[in-house]
Parts: sequence; C-alpha cells; structure tokens
Amino acid sequence: MKKILLLTLSIMGLSASAQQVMTPELLWSLGRVSAVGISKDGKTIVYKVSVPDVAENKSDSKFYTIPVNGGTAIEIHNSKSLVKDTSISPDGKFGLTSEEIKVDKVLGSDFYPELTKSTVQIYNGLDYRHWDTWNDGTHNHICYYPVENREGFIDIMAGEPYDSPQKPFGGEEDYTWSPDGKSIIYVSKKKAGTAYATSTNTDLYEYNLAAKTTKNLTPDNPGYDTNPAFSPQGDLTWLQMKRDGYEADKNDIIVSHKGTKINLTAGWDGTVDSFTWSADGKKVYFLAPVDGTKQLFEVNFPGLTKIAVRITQLTDGAFDVNGIVGFNGNNIIVERADTNHASEIYSYDLKKKSWKQLTTVNNAVFSKLALSKTEKRYVTTTDGKKMLVWVILPPNFDATKKYPTLLYCQGGPQSALTQFYSYRWNFQLMAAQGYIVVAPNRRGMPGHGVEWNEAISKDWGGQVMNDYLSAIDDVAKESYVDKARLGAVGASYGGYSVFYLAGIHNKRFKTLIAHDGVFNLQSMYGTTEEVFFTNWDSGGPYWEKDNAVAQKTYSQFNPVNFVDKWDTPILIVQGGKDFRVPIGQGQEAFQAAQLRGIKSRFLYFPDENHWVLKPQNAMVWQREYFKWLKETL
Repeated sequence: MKKILLLTLSIMGLSASAQQVMTPELLWSLGRVSAVGISKDGKTIVYKVSVPDVAENKSDSKFYTIPVNGGTAIEIHNSKSLVKDTSISPDGKFGLTSEEIKVDKVLGSDFYPELTKSTVQIYNGLDYRHWDTWNDGTHNHICYYPVENREGFIDIMAGEPYDSPQKPFGGEEDYTWSPDGKSIIYVSKKKAGTAYATSTNTDLYEYNLAAKTTKNLTPDNPGYDTNPAFSPQGDLTWLQMKRDGYEADKNDIIVSHKGTKINLTAGWDGTVDSFTWSADGKKVYFLAPVDGTKQLFEVNFPGLTKIAVRITQLTDGAFDVNGIVGFNGNNIIVERADTNHASEIYSYDLKKKSWKQLTTVNNAVFSKLALSKTEKRYVTTTDGKKMLVWVILPPNFDATKKYPTLLYCQGGPQSALTQFYSYRWNFQLMAAQGYIVVAPNRRGMPGHGVEWNEAISKDWGGQVMNDYLSAIDDVAKESYVDKARLGAVGASYGGYSVFYLAGIHNKRFKTLIAHDGVFNLQSMYGTTEEVFFTNWDSGGPYWEKDNAVAQKTYSQFNPVNFVDKWDTPILIVQGGKDFRVPIGQGQEAFQAAQLRGIKSRFLYFPDENHWVLKPQNAMVWQREYFKWLKETL
C-alpha cells in the first residue's frame, strides 16, 4: 500500500511538473545559443551561450564545444584557436580589423579647441544621428595589419567619411579577403550627410594592398550590394537588391564568374536571407522565408553552361532555420527554433531528410512546460486572396472554454512573420498567460511571393488593414474565442497598425498596445533618420502637394487624422533612444489619448532604442504588458 501511495504521489508530481507554463522570469533565464563555427579539424562545433543576469542587469556568456555528430558539451575558455580565423589573410601575412576613426568635425571643441567645455554639435547635412547614436564624426573603417605587429594597422579608407562595416548592424559579413590574399572586398555606402540618409546604394569595393587603390565592383547597381563571399573556385558572390531607396526589395544571389555576373535567384519568386557555398562549389545553400516559416534551400551553379538553374526547398515544417553553421559530410549544421523552443543547433541529413538536435541548452526547461499549440489557418481576404494566419493556443487548451484573444501586428513592415522565438514578443509566453494569439501573414510579408510582399508599400492603411480585420474576424467565429475580450498589439509598423486600427476597428477591440509605433506620418518624415524608408513607403515628402501618392498617404493613412474616433484603452511604449521611430511619435499618441479622456498609459524607456535590450527593462516591459492586459481585457 505504501509503495502504491509513493508511486501515485510520484506520478502526481510529474504531472504537476509537466503543467508548468512559461513566465517572464523563466523566459529571461533561458540560455541564448549562437554558433561560432565548426572547428578547423571538422570534429566539433563551437558555440556560445549567453544567459541574462537580471539582478546584475547584464548578460554572461560562455563558450562550448560539442562533437559534430552529437555528444557531451564541454566548456572552453579560448574559442578563437579552434575555429578558422577568417580575419587572417590566406597567405597568413595580414589580419583584418575594424576601427572607429575620427574623420569629421562635429563637436564644438573640434572647431574651437579652446572651448573645451562646449557641448554643441554642428551638422551640415542629415545622418546626424542613426538608429540610437548621434554622429560624433567617427566612422567604422576597415584596417589591416602585419600579423607580427598588431599595432601597425593601415586604414584602407583613410580620411573618408564613410562606414564599413555599415552602421548600425554591420559586422564581419561586410568584409573579406580575396582568395589570394592580395586584396580586401568590403561593403560601403559611399555617400555622406543628406545623400546618405536618402539612399540604400551600398556597393562592393576592392582594395588592392600592393597598389593601395580602391575599385568599385558594383557601380551599375543602384540598390544594396552586401555579404561578399567567395566560392571554392574563387568566384565572388554576394546579395543584391536592385532599387535604390527600397530596403525590402527582392534579395538575389549574384555570382561573378569569368567576367559575367550571374543571378542565381532571378527567376525565383522569393527573397534570400543568407547563403553559403557547398564544399565542391557546385551548389549554393541559402535561407529564405516561405509560407510563414524560414527554410533551407539549394540552388545549383551552372556557370556559363546552358544547364538550367534549379532551386529546391530542402526542409519543411513548423520551425525556422535561422543560420547555416557548416557541413559534416552529408549533414548541414544549422540553428533552428520555433514558437515553443528557443534556438538550438541541429544537424540535418541532406540525403535522409532527417533532423538531429545537437545542443540541448534549454531542454530541461522546456521538458517541464505545458506547451502551446500552433495551428496554421488560411483566411480569405476581402479581395479574395488566401492569407496564412498562425493561431497560437494556450497550454492545456480546452475548446469548451472561452479565451481572450490578441491580434498580433507584425513590424517591418516587410519582415517575415514566421516561427520565430522572441524574448519580447513571445507567443509562447502570451499563450501561457491564457491568451489566444492571432498572427496573420498580412500584405507586406516575404515568403508568399514578391507581389504579396510589395503590396504594402505606399498602402500602409489600405488593404493590409482589411487583412488584419479579416484574420481576427475569422478566428473570432470560433466558439472558444471570447468576442467581448479582443485586443490588438504590435511594435514599429505593428505599433502604427494599432494606432490606425484604433480609429477604424468599430468596437472590435477592448484594449490596445503599441510599442514604438508611427503615429503621425508627417512628423515621422521630419524626424526619422533613414529618410529613404519614408520616401519609399510614404511616396515622398508631405509638402509635395502635386504628389497624389504622398498626399493620399498623409491624409488617408495617417493615424493622427482618426484620433477623433478613438474610444479604446491603449498602452503606449516608447524608447528614448529610438531614432528610427523617434520619441515624439509615442508622446503625441499618449497626449492625444489623455486629452480625449481615454484610459492610457505611457511606458517610457529613456535608455532603450527601437528594442528593449537590458534585462531589468525587459522584465518591466513583460510585467507591464500583462498587467495592462489584466486591467483592460
């Protein structure tokens, strides 16, 4: 009898353990896995695990190795010696690095050295601030140095007011050695001031070490040229967008082969995220969004023959393949995640089409959780198109009950809504608090063809708003949705969407949350730092009275013009260092809501940018988010 009782208690304990759900505290205790690469001997994978320390308001990182075929992880203290150092030239003579170099006079003391306490900043053009940083006259410059003398570096862009790596997010992917080690290929947008802020025209440049000369390799392409890399045969390969000013243009793989530039993905109705060559140089593997996920593809390389280019999707499933790490025989090593699991490293057998999880950093946590269920749904839009909608259901979902439901509005506006695992907009966490999440792949989402992706440009408040409402109306027909408890939430363009829906939703929503959203398209145009974006998406500046497209945008699609119809409680979140969607957007929206007597709250993060990155701020964000929903929904 005693044994039976103990067994029963043990089973009950396991059951109780399995019923844990994700919480903000648990989310911010997860290890964040990122691959460094495969070791030089090909036997191990080197990776980093970053764990937020909320108490200290920072993150701690450790490095590990694990066998390429799986096994026990071992902590290491020197990862650089294990993985090939791509900063060293192929002949071993030189190294590459990036340095911040003072180039322009900006500060008062630059012009008037005797006025050492002056705090003034003087600008003669735009690009005076970018993302979350004011321009102080320094630029990222690539430098090379003799391996035996690390301090003797040579600035290959000396005196130039341009950046490489690109600001704010460029890194080592912006430069590489040529196979013979005689030149450096790098990415730069060689425009300054206002011209820089209104263009996306980055080019690939080749710097010859012996001649100390620079050559533009892509002068004929007016859009983005990025991510230079070489094939095993020595062919320069890169990603290219064709149109200047359009940051979400179709991204293609270009190969320069025997004097001819070959576009491997020209005839494919999609856009490429990243790529890597096969070891034999016969194929290129790439990642791209498709049907609400990110998957692995391959394209053959025909060279100058008449062999047809064939693009094949290699993986499929309710997950995202986020990064290609390298190869292990017939296996390709990648990073993979889904809405219920943070990123881990996996091996995919290209012949058997089978997966093997290699790292298990967060398995112990997820094994104890009752997980949400993600359903793929297709909704007919008001113009007769089929739209994919992800519906995330709470753990232990019971269809006989009714649940409050959130319409999630994705940012971008042209960013893929896939099986991503976010540490802020985390669908697993939202569902775990008892909310159904409705996440539509509305107009403007890559992964559904170029036409669908481009349909949002210059139509921010048009068909896409009907897409949102079609999604929530369709799911709200289900008996388990509490139609009296619907909310709409989102950030960036998703925040704009919430502000716009606030004026047109016709009593659908009981509460709203907008984070770093565009509220006033006119003042947004006057204060945002990447003007090429607003030029493209809004159709031009607001003062062009004869520009019909722009005038329609600033009148019909401007949330500020519909505040008189606002009647719904709204939480407004704003980062003080967000120069993409500057602080005035959140302030204007909050002031309007308050003066109209609408229940509203302003959550201001003075030291955060377009995101919330500091652990304690992130914890406040999560707690205030769910506190607001509890109060109003």
